[in-house]
Amino acid sequence: MSETEEQQTRGETETTRGRQRHLVGRVVNDTAKPGRAKQTIVVEVIRRYRDPFYGKYVKRRKKYHAHDEREEYRTRDLVEIKACRPRSATKRWQAVRLVERPPEV
Repeated sequence: MSETEEQQTRGETETTRGRQRHLVGRVVNDTAKPGRAKQTIVVEVIRRYRDPFYGKYVKRRKKYHAHDEREEYRTRDLVEIKACRPRSATKRWQAVRLVERPPEV
């Protein structure tokens, strides 16, 4: 069995170039408000890591601009984003799916 046949049996194709990064975070700013950039959401990803000196766990948060083609995600939604080609000066991510939508208050 050749290498390409093995890749196809495992579901891989030759066009993939390794694993894409996927992150999960909350939408902190969406496009629903007037004056906001269309098809762009700001996703805040919170990571926890162990401090090398003290040993306690520390939270780090970072914001990513992600492309939202259908403008379907709203503020406080938990979404998954993946890395993609640069779409603008700040957008390097694309919204993939809705993980959780909090109940309306």
